[in-house]
Parts: sequence; C-alpha cells; structure tokens
Amino acid sequence: MSTSASEPTTLTATYLSPTNDSFTHTHPLQTPPSTSAEDRVAYLSSLKTAVAKLQERVNKELTERMEDDKGKDGGSAGGKGVVDEKKEEENYGEEIVEEE
Repeated sequence: MSTSASEPTTLTATYLSPTNDSFTHTHPLQTPPSTSAEDRVAYLSSLKTAVAKLQERVNKELTERMEDDKGKDGGSAGGKGVVDEKKEEENYGEEIVEEE
C-alpha cells in the first residue's frame, strides 16, 4: 500500500494451488486525503469493510473448491461415496474416530 495521500490502492488476496484453479480478488481503496484523525478513521472503516467483503469472496471460492474436491473424491472415500452434509457441519473441525 502506498503512503501518499489520495492515491488509489488495492487490497488483494491471491490463491494458488497445484490441483485447483487459482484466483485473485482485489478491492480498490482510496487512501485518506490527509493525516487528520477523521480521515484516518474513515479510511480504517472502509478498510475493515473491504477486508470483510474480500474474506467473504475468498470463503465462497474455497468452499466451491472443497465441494469440487469432495465430488472428485466421492467414489474413493473408502467406498462411502455420499457425504452427509449435516453430519459434516456438526463435526466441522473435530477429529472423528469411527467405530468398527
């Protein structure tokens, strides 16, 4: 990001993968016209909003890639094939030990 006042800058997120399509999302930002507290607060507020929007877009892209990967691996997942979405959501982030 540039430090000169009123220069356009961008917030950028790039995803690179050897197995999935890569993507880049950018969100333009306008640097504050001065170093006054009011201008800085306005800039930081717009930056916060831009980060949230960018995170939402990245999450959407990554979720799509996860779904694609599940579809590709569906036939080879130990013969299970079908994914129980509700169970997946309930156990998100948890280590699952299956009983035999």
